[in-house]
Amino acid sequence: MARDDAPGGHNERVTYRFLRLILALVAYVTLRPQAVGLHNVPRRGPVILASNHLSFIDSLMIPLMVPRHVTFIAKAEYFTGRGLKGRLSRWFFTTMGNIPVDREDPRAGQRSLEDALAVLQRGGAFGIYPEGTRSRDGKLHPGHTGVAWLALAGHAPVIPVAVIGTDKVQPVGKRFPRPYRGVQIRFGAPIDPSRQITAGVRPAQARRELTDQVMASIHAMSGQELAER
Repeated sequence: MARDDAPGGHNERVTYRFLRLILALVAYVTLRPQAVGLHNVPRRGPVILASNHLSFIDSLMIPLMVPRHVTFIAKAEYFTGRGLKGRLSRWFFTTMGNIPVDREDPRAGQRSLEDALAVLQRGGAFGIYPEGTRSRDGKLHPGHTGVAWLALAGHAPVIPVAVIGTDKVQPVGKRFPRPYRGVQIRFGAPIDPSRQITAGVRPAQARRELTDQVMASIHAMSGQELAER
């Protein structure tokens, strides 16, 4: 059961819990996803869930597995569409508590990190894909240091996450998901950024070291082939 830490007022939280319940039932019937290492995710306080990214549904599966609300960034187009489809999309992503980001904005990356930092400062959980985008070749690509910037600025632990099998649910180039009962979400041991904070390491070096540590943990859990830098 998700903790009552979804954003918004009472009605919004009730709507979120209802939507999450429906999605969880659908996911259980069609995918039978398994969560491994869920005890590593703290039940309260700021935390970053840093995951590999194989499919659109990753941003749905991770929140369904975690017993608290997880905020993700979502592209602005999901919030600005017209007609019935646009309204449904806007309602869905707003209800899930996603934060819109305009990818055409040259400052979009920094703005998304600032929005994420605000989530952490409220004691929330934020989901991020250090690779920056979905892996289209199935390999694990090098991580960008935004995840480390966020951990260091927000004094928040990072939980490495490995999603497995979601690319089978919605392969690259396929518009609609399909049933596949081999999805697994693995949660690794927390990575505490305090060592970099207290060790007096230069900021750029600290961010790179912390990011590499996160990616190494994701690699160990996912078993993905590493892409060349």
